[in-house]
Amino acid sequence: MHRYDIERYLNVRSAGGADLGPDGRLSFLLDATGTGQVWSLTEPLGWPEQHTFFEERVTFIDSSPERSEAIFGMDEGGNERVQLHRLDFTTGVITNLTDRPDAKHRWGGWSHDGERFAFASNRRDESVFDVYIQDRDAVGDEARRVYMGDGWLSVAGWSPDDDRLIVHEAHSSFDHDLYTLAIESGELTHHTPHEGDARYGSPEWGPDGESIYLVTDHQSDTLRLERLSLADGGFSDVASGGGWNVDGVAIHEESRRIVYSRNVDGYTEIRAGELVDPDRIDEFPQPDLPRGVAGGVSFGPDGDRYAITATGSTDTANVYVVDARTGETTRWTAASTAGIPRDTFVEPELVHYPTFDGREIPAFLSMPETEPPAAGFPVIVDIHGGPESQRRPSFSGVKQYLLNAGYAVLEPNVRGSSGYGKAYSSLDDVEKRMDSVADIRAGVEWLHDHPEIDPDRIVAMGGSYGGFMVLASMTEYPELWAAGIDIVGIANFVSFLENTGDWRRSLREAEYGSLEDDREFLESISPVNNAEAIAAPLFVLHGANDPRVPVGEAERIVEAVQERDVPVRKLIFEDEGHGFSKLENRIEAYRAIVEFLDEHV
Repeated sequence: MHRYDIERYLNVRSAGGADLGPDGRLSFLLDATGTGQVWSLTEPLGWPEQHTFFEERVTFIDSSPERSEAIFGMDEGGNERVQLHRLDFTTGVITNLTDRPDAKHRWGGWSHDGERFAFASNRRDESVFDVYIQDRDAVGDEARRVYMGDGWLSVAGWSPDDDRLIVHEAHSSFDHDLYTLAIESGELTHHTPHEGDARYGSPEWGPDGESIYLVTDHQSDTLRLERLSLADGGFSDVASGGGWNVDGVAIHEESRRIVYSRNVDGYTEIRAGELVDPDRIDEFPQPDLPRGVAGGVSFGPDGDRYAITATGSTDTANVYVVDARTGETTRWTAASTAGIPRDTFVEPELVHYPTFDGREIPAFLSMPETEPPAAGFPVIVDIHGGPESQRRPSFSGVKQYLLNAGYAVLEPNVRGSSGYGKAYSSLDDVEKRMDSVADIRAGVEWLHDHPEIDPDRIVAMGGSYGGFMVLASMTEYPELWAAGIDIVGIANFVSFLENTGDWRRSLREAEYGSLEDDREFLESISPVNNAEAIAAPLFVLHGANDPRVPVGEAERIVEAVQERDVPVRKLIFEDEGHGFSKLENRIEAYRAIVEFLDEHV
């Protein structure tokens, strides 16, 4: 088998974030230039036209319902302070509509006539979000604040008659509330009073404007598709996930077409149909998409078709357009594989391994398609962030490089991961945090029994919260590891919570524990305070502009490990935030990781 270097794999492209405009134009984000920019097509697999040319990443694109224009978001240097820009497709003119670089702007959608748009922003106070309305041709401070918030608010769309907005509030990742906001009066109506934790996600206006369709677990362990009556506050079941989560829902108001997805052990199942009654869907044939992960539905103006992004472990992310009624599926984009033959990409095996309390931990195991060395393959245990996230079977150029280079890859969904019900997700909360680290140990012990694995060459790698898991695994179970790679990870929960963005501290305290009540415990489990146990070489990478996990976390753990005379390397990118969005930085980062692995593994 031919071996390709890491730069080739990092040049594999992805297309997604698709939007179908009123003129039939398909707009989408493509990273052909190294960062995601706005491109468009008017026919399947045609030659795409590029519309933005920035060094910074574009985060989303949403076309006007009436004009040949769109609004897109973009931050600077990974700081996540997204500004909203209007793109005129005809003239190519781009206008910064918000121009408040000190604030975050969370897109809330166009009004149906395309004259106004809504957003939430923390302009007034970094720790809270207010709701704003702005005319499409207004700029900067011409936005009108229609509601002053006191928490983490976002806007989820305009009512059919454009007089109300859905407002979503997140108290934590697993506790939400929904409101409707009367735009003219500013009156906010609460629709989801509840006790305990409950999610109310992916809200969509019903066609009549008198109900909201959403995914919720307020009466179940997993997310179900339900309808909320705004008149009496009652909920009714529309579709269940069959024991799995319903991920999200999209509705086209005029045609009453609906698309929703189920997350079945990490794999997406797309369901589409028509709301023939408020609580009944007549289902259409399912689309023919790659087996993996799909989402981001955008209906065409008439609801006769929808665009969706899909990817699989051996399929790069691309945009597909689906005939809503027949399910006929056409791929519209052709994201390049950088000349690497598709048949060299490896599909993982979904496995389950036992852990300390008898639970079965789901994981994806990928093995190189070559004969193993005499001692067995080295392994990368790749740990996802979140922690309320889930490793799913989407394409990863880095993983495919590792497999091509002779590494096996294990991607566990330890307790605390989403996708398996809220009870499973809460198993690592606060004082149970280290139980999830014990699940990593169980995965490594399971690997030891695999005949093609070298037990002496197992590496921990992870980003963000996954970086904490790497460091904690190396301090709790140092004998298991040949090396560790921490990318934008948490080294000390106390300093992390003290220095993370004001806008997200309360959300993180709900998961990890509070500085006021749990400081001693948080100090006790922080890897920087247990760094003397780290015995294996460590590589720490971070972005200087990271607003989520400040770069000081990298500095602290590197300093602590250096005192132990353990091999440690640090790489900081001055123009990146929570992760590496620029191609040249990704190439530098992963080349350095490859060199680190070559030296120590």
